Amino acid sequence: MLPTSHTLTRSLALGLILLVAGCASAPYTGRRQMLFTSEGSETKMGYSAFGQIKKKYKVSHDPALNAEVKKVGERIAAAAQRPDYRWEFVVFEDKEANAFCLPGGKVGIFTGILKYTQDESGLATVISHEVAHALARHAGERMSQSILTQVGGLGLGVALGALAPGASQAAMTGYSLGTQYGILLPYSRKQEYEADHIGVILMAKAGYNPDKALDFWKRMMAKDKNAKMPQFLSTHPTDASRLHELEAFLPEARKYYIPAQKAQGASPPHHPPRSQASNSLPVPTAPVAGRWVPPTR
Repeated sequence: MLPTSHTLTRSLALGLILLVAGCASAPYTGRRQMLFTSEGSETKMGYSAFGQIKKKYKVSHDPALNAEVKKVGERIAAAAQRPDYRWEFVVFEDKEANAFCLPGGKVGIFTGILKYTQDESGLATVISHEVAHALARHAGERMSQSILTQVGGLGLGVALGALAPGASQAAMTGYSLGTQYGILLPYSRKQEYEADHIGVILMAKAGYNPDKALDFWKRMMAKDKNAKMPQFLSTHPTDASRLHELEAFLPEARKYYIPAQKAQGASPPHHPPRSQASNSLPVPTAPVAGRWVPPTR
């Protein structure tokens, strides 16, 4: 049977999307990425979202706190080597233990997370992790996944048009659950591991001991002992998985580490973990996007 015009149109649309999709590699890890969004569009949305967030949450004016966040943030920013980013570090007064990095270097720290960071190393762990999400364009990947999911759903809807309403609805529900729990959430966990990986490298390049990242995550995990979700339903790795992977990343991160007091006038050592190409961060025509996780933890 020949395909209907609607089916053919959607198939062509999906093919066009795949054709124009940009292929890239995540920094340091070299993981191949499929991106349908442009860096410029991601950045534009990020800057707009940052303005909205600053209206929604109370900005802290504590001079000592802001100075510390800015100091640590600027060191991480220098390690990221993205002068095209419009870096900004803002502290929000909110009890949620959360942080984010929006497209183009817009970083927010909620005061609720400070009881777990406790010192500069803990704060560096948080900021470097969030900045890593931005450098790796994880937000762009998530948006690209959504595009594929929507196109796939439209195609399935057309194919099921001849079925009884009940059967069609059941199939669409199964498709939705399958893409959410079988594709989107596991991929998000992969991004979390990657942000941990890149984050400890940035932390080390900024002059912070990457081993201190373990201390922060252990403090964070201790607060959630009574509120855990099964890993396959969570966007974040389980505690044991995260610590195991983080420990595996540390030997590589240590190669970049020069204590801050010894780094005056010296550039960080360069030890490409895989290849020069996978470790490079080419300057694009527009800033790279980050991501914001609403303060729900």
